[in-house]
Amino acid sequence: MKKLTQSSKLSWRRDDFERRLAFPGERYLKVGALSSGVLALLSTLLFYCAVFLAPECAAKATVLERGGTPYPIVFFGFWTFFLLWIKTRKIKLQRKPLQLPILPNDPNFVLTVATVDEVTRKISENAESPKDFLLYRRVVQTLAHLRNLGQVAEADALFRSQAERDENLSETSYALINGFLWAIPILGFIGTVLGLSAAIASFTSVLTASGEVSELTPALKQVTAGLSTAFETTFLALSVALTLQIFATFVRKSEEELLDDISDFCASNVVLKLRVDARPVNERNVSDVASPPTP
Repeated sequence: MKKLTQSSKLSWRRDDFERRLAFPGERYLKVGALSSGVLALLSTLLFYCAVFLAPECAAKATVLERGGTPYPIVFFGFWTFFLLWIKTRKIKLQRKPLQLPILPNDPNFVLTVATVDEVTRKISENAESPKDFLLYRRVVQTLAHLRNLGQVAEADALFRSQAERDENLSETSYALINGFLWAIPILGFIGTVLGLSAAIASFTSVLTASGEVSELTPALKQVTAGLSTAFETTFLALSVALTLQIFATFVRKSEEELLDDISDFCASNVVLKLRVDARPVNERNVSDVASPPTP
């Protein structure tokens, strides 16, 4: 198989979406708060510029004329969206190593202490910095353990331990997303409380006003404006939260599938290829690899 050139090698430093935007990219599947926050801020400003220039309609009134709560709702909505969207780019990048072989082309190849360096060399040909990829990090760490201690029995346990750690890191990477998905509906409820408070205060003035219809009309308009703020901010917040929650569900599913595929790849390409070589390390030779393993 033709070797990858330096420019065609997998490179997290070159291909990570955050680093392409000149931000200090977070490794693996974690998304930086700075990069997503800046994109959210710019998107919020562009969104309100477009809304301000749009013709008058109910949607424009909802985001511009319903108090101060729609503004943070829109901002946190964009922030959550970019956290999730950048995550999809990172998942796609971490999937690329699964498409490249890490074992030599020899069908009789078996993995022993003597052949560890061949696999490590193959991984180095695939990626510029293998430890920047979840799959290669797992394999390289396990092979280092195998080479240093010469124990193949613990390889599967080590892979399982690394898989659990990656799952924990994946769960931690959703902390900010979960916080925003919790905060957006709360902001909607705050807008509801503020709107109802304004409506009640206006209604009190209606009760104390004279019975002339011409004098009651302005006060009633204030009551309806407060009710509009109460219900429309809640509707906006719940709509944004529901949309983002569905998006987050699909992203989380994709991330879990990636971690499962990495575990399956390690099991089929490393664990099942392991063989015990009982001879002392100084008597082992790479040329022994061509011989079938002793049952």
